[in-house]
Amino acid sequence: MTTTAPILVIGSTGKTGSRITRLLEERGHAVRPGARSAPIPFDWEKSATWAPALQGVSSVYISYFPDLAFPGAAEKIEALTELAAEAGVTRLVLLSGRGEHHAQRCENIVRDSGLDYTLVRCAWFAQNFSEGYLRDPVLEGVVALPAGTVREPIVDVDDIAEVAAAALTEERHSGQLYELTGPELLGFDQAAAALGEAIGREVRYLPITLEQFHASMTEIGGAFIADVFTGICREVLDGRNESLADGVQRALGREPRSFAAFCRKAAASGAWRQAA
Repeated sequence: MTTTAPILVIGSTGKTGSRITRLLEERGHAVRPGARSAPIPFDWEKSATWAPALQGVSSVYISYFPDLAFPGAAEKIEALTELAAEAGVTRLVLLSGRGEHHAQRCENIVRDSGLDYTLVRCAWFAQNFSEGYLRDPVLEGVVALPAGTVREPIVDVDDIAEVAAAALTEERHSGQLYELTGPELLGFDQAAAALGEAIGREVRYLPITLEQFHASMTEIGGAFIADVFTGICREVLDGRNESLADGVQRALGREPRSFAAFCRKAAASGAWRQAA
């Protein structure tokens, strides 16, 4: 079934949003891209753009950049949901983070909005290694993280996109919380080994301290960014997420993609190919 009113995909140029947009369009749904460069722009930092982007849409995919842990995120999510209700939006799908108390606060805002909703709570993204800030370190052969021996049920973003696309267009996902993980728990040393095998050269995992991580992130994005992301790592990389969940199975009726399969597919597509 296709929708007549467009679906607003906030973060339509991001890891999840770009995939959700493609899936929806392939299935015949009208999509309104939610990005600063879109014909009807959406910018989290310019609240005046929100109401025009929401006007006339049926459902909204909410991905908050850079992360729901950032100061002010909950207030913006609350303001957005109020505007969505005023605009006649009927369904919200929120991308959330596993084990993050800030994210769960935002989940509660969406749950209590009075609108139809689906919460998509996700583990560590596999694509952080191929499209995110860890791609360059992977190419250099070392992944340094303050994770010690903690294991993560790393989830493929393609699975997230499929669940979100279904939640945006199918009534059966109403009121559901889908916690999405991969099919296995992996130490980051195992993840690095799988990356190396797919790429064809050694990739090592280097456990570092939170202080070392903060210093590295400061060089990349400045002190504020470093503070927030170090706080996230301190919170979620403590073993609290060392368990599997069944969100993919419940939403899609199949097993989630494995990290090894992600590595092979990403390598074959040239994700780690360096420019000549």
